[in-house]
Amino acid sequence: MQVTPYMWAAGLDGHISPFQRGSTIGVEKSFSDVLDSLKFGGFINIWGRYDRFVFSGDIMYVDTTDSHSAGPLPALAIPGVGVIPTGGDIDAKVDTKQFTATMMGGYRVIDTPQFTLDALGGVRFWYISNDVKLTGRLGGPSGSVSYGESFGWVDPLVGMRAFFPITEKLLVQAQADIGGFGAGSNLTWSAMATVNYVFTDRLSAALGYKVLDVNYNHNGHVYDTRLSGPVLGMTYRF
Repeated sequence: MQVTPYMWAAGLDGHISPFQRGSTIGVEKSFSDVLDSLKFGGFINIWGRYDRFVFSGDIMYVDTTDSHSAGPLPALAIPGVGVIPTGGDIDAKVDTKQFTATMMGGYRVIDTPQFTLDALGGVRFWYISNDVKLTGRLGGPSGSVSYGESFGWVDPLVGMRAFFPITEKLLVQAQADIGGFGAGSNLTWSAMATVNYVFTDRLSAALGYKVLDVNYNHNGHVYDTRLSGPVLGMTYRF
């Protein structure tokens, strides 16, 4: 069994509708943009093996906050705020939480000192939560209104994982999966490749690149995004 906490310097690209049947907006953020709005982020990978049977788990949680201001505006009414006269301003604060858990089991189909290959199958669970607070003002008293919405789904997956030892201390690891197939999202896939350096029998470091892509469009919710960027992790074996 091994556990790998890791950092993922991911950028975000895609189209989302934060609220059911709301407008779909394009999103393109570099890692620095994501970092500016990040409140908390955590990533961990778990791997286990018994004889030729294997288990793979990957858990991700990200909480971000974006603030936007608009004005001066023409006269308009906001439910819970009231009428904003001509020349007024609106501040919007959006808090987004994303939780993703990938759980897969499988079998080691090739097991040699030079190369190993595992066939995998499992699921990926998604949970998205959006909370928005709108504040309207015109140089004096202001009013605000808050609204929250969440949605989630489960994707079936198939995948594989391979190890390529280069030396006793250095090895390459690659894992990929694909799924959704209309059962949850239209399509989701992920791929990660790392170069690992072994310090001791229990401790090693990994450096590589990861991509997580999903296209979900159901019941008025749109979440069509791609996260991609370098990863850096430390693995502990026990």
